[in-house]
Order: sequence, then C-alpha cells, then structure tokens
Amino acid sequence: MKPARPRRRPLAEINVVPYIDVTLVLLIIFMVTAPLLQNGVDVELPQAAARPVPPRDTPPLIVTVAADGRFFLRLGNEREPVRIEDLLVKVRAVLRHRPDTRVLVAGDDKVAYGRVVQVMAALQRAGVDQVGLLTRPPS
Repeated sequence: MKPARPRRRPLAEINVVPYIDVTLVLLIIFMVTAPLLQNGVDVELPQAAARPVPPRDTPPLIVTVAADGRFFLRLGNEREPVRIEDLLVKVRAVLRHRPDTRVLVAGDDKVAYGRVVQVMAALQRAGVDQVGLLTRPPS
C-alpha cells in the first residue's frame, strides 16, 4: 500500500516577477531609442575649424536653411517649417519672453548663400544682435 501524500492546494497568487523583468527591459529599450527618434531635417553642414560654443541653460533657437531653400525653426525639440515672414514674428516672441536665448543658423552646404543672408537679415529685423553659424568639424 502506498503512503498517502498530502494534497497540495492550488496556488491562487500570480507570480509577477517575470512581468516586472520584461517591463524593466522595455523601459531600458525605450530610454535608449527615444533620443534617436527625433524628427529632423537632413542638412549637410559646411566644415570649418571653429571652437565650440559653451552650453547655456536655455536651449538655443536654431534656424535651418534646407538644401531646397525651405526654412525650419527649432526651439528645444520642436522643429517646424516656417516662412520668412513668420520667422520674424516667432523669433521676436521667443526673445521677448527669454532675451538671453542664443540664435543659431544652420545652412545646408548646397544652399545658395543668398538664402542664408536672407535669414540673417530677417533675424536682424527681429532684434537679434548676435547670430551663430553651425558647422561640422573638419574630418
């Protein structure tokens, strides 16, 4: 005769440790890939041997001139296409609220020089005293 084994009662709890592990892995994946998913305009910056500008607390206002001549305005992570007339209004509004904001111009290597000058003249009319030009370091 076999000895009677005590019957085990069914376990009514759900083991959540595997779910926490999967959630942690997904969180790490999203944290790593989120900065890579920023939308942007593909611009080939000209090369120049210049020293980098020291960073500030406020993000700079970047005006981009694409290869096809269109203008884009970026403050922080938001980038939007703008017309030259709208550029004046938006830059004035930003400088009114944050006068210490730096203004930088990123012109594509293939864009006509006149388009970059047009942006710089518009920024001057908007009240910008100093404009920085973005370049790539020489390879």
